[in-house]
Amino acid sequence: MNDPANPVPRPKAMSREEKRQMKSAARLYAVQALFQMEASGQTLDAVRQEFETHRFGAVYEGEEMAEGDPDLFRKTLEDALNWQAKIDQMTDRALVAKWPIDRIDPTLRALFRAAGAELIEGGAPPKVVINEYVDVARAFFPEGREAKFVNAVLDHMAREAKPEAF
Repeated sequence: MNDPANPVPRPKAMSREEKRQMKSAARLYAVQALFQMEASGQTLDAVRQEFETHRFGAVYEGEEMAEGDPDLFRKTLEDALNWQAKIDQMTDRALVAKWPIDRIDPTLRALFRAAGAELIEGGAPPKVVINEYVDVARAFFPEGREAKFVNAVLDHMAREAKPEAF
C-alpha cells in the first residue's frame, strides 16, 4: 500500500524533443547494426544485444552516446531483415540501372534497408522517415553529396511504398 507521506517517485515524463532524439538515435543505431551484421555475419540477436547493452547511453572517451528508442530500434532491424528482398528491389528501382544495391557503399545499403523497413512497416510519415535518414547520411558522410543521393533514392522508394502519402 502506498504511504501518502512518502510517495513513490514517478519517472520524469519525457519531453517531445527527448522522444524525437531517442527515435533519431535508434535510426542511427539501426543503420550501424545492419552494417555490422552484413560486415561480420553476426546474428540479429547478437547485434541487438550488443547495441542495447553496450551502445545505448554508453560513454566513450568522455562523450555520452545517445539513448535510443529500443522499440523503434528492434522493429527497424526485424523489419529490415524480414522485408530485405522487397526493400532491395525498391532500392534497385530507385538507383541508376548500372548501380544495383550490391555495388553501393555498405553504409548506404544499411541505411536504405533501415529506411525501407520504416517506409514499408513503420508508422512515421514518409517525409519524416526521409528527413531522418538524410540526417543519418550526413552523420556518416559530412561532405554532403551522399545526403542528396539518399534524399532522391528515399523519395523514390517512399512513393513506391506509400503512394497515398503523396
